[in-house]
Amino acid sequence: EVQIVESGGGLVQAGGSLRLSCVASGFTVDDYAIGWFRQAPGKGREGVSVISSRDGSTFYADFAKGRFTMSRDNTNNLIYLQMTGLNPEDTAVYYCAAEERRIDLTRNPFKYEFHHWGQGTQVTVSS
Repeated sequence: EVQIVESGGGLVQAGGSLRLSCVASGFTVDDYAIGWFRQAPGKGREGVSVISSRDGSTFYADFAKGRFTMSRDNTNNLIYLQMTGLNPEDTAVYYCAAEERRIDLTRNPFKYEFHHWGQGTQVTVSS
C-alpha cells in the first residue's frame, strides 16, 4: 500500500526557514514523480515543486524559484522541501503527492493527476 506522511511544518517568522519532509512507504521515491502542493485558507490548491522519477530533475512554481529547494533521499525513501525567505503569503497546508506515471517537467507538471497524497502539514508564517 502506498502511503505518504509529511512533517516539518510549524510556525515561523517572516524571513525564516523550514524544511518539510515526506516519508514514503509502499513504493520507492525514485520510481515515482513526487510533487509538493499547498493550499492556503480560502484558496485553491497550487503546485509548489515537482521532482521527476529516474533523473531527479526538478520544476518549481515561479513563487518558489530561488527560495525553495526540493530534494530526494533515495537511500531513506525521503523527499524534502527546504523553504527559505518565508513570508506570510506562504502560509498554507503543504501536501506531498506521488504519481507512478512518468511526468514531463516541460509541460506544466502541476496539471498531471497525482494519485497518492499525504495528509498535509501546516506552515504558518507570521509577519
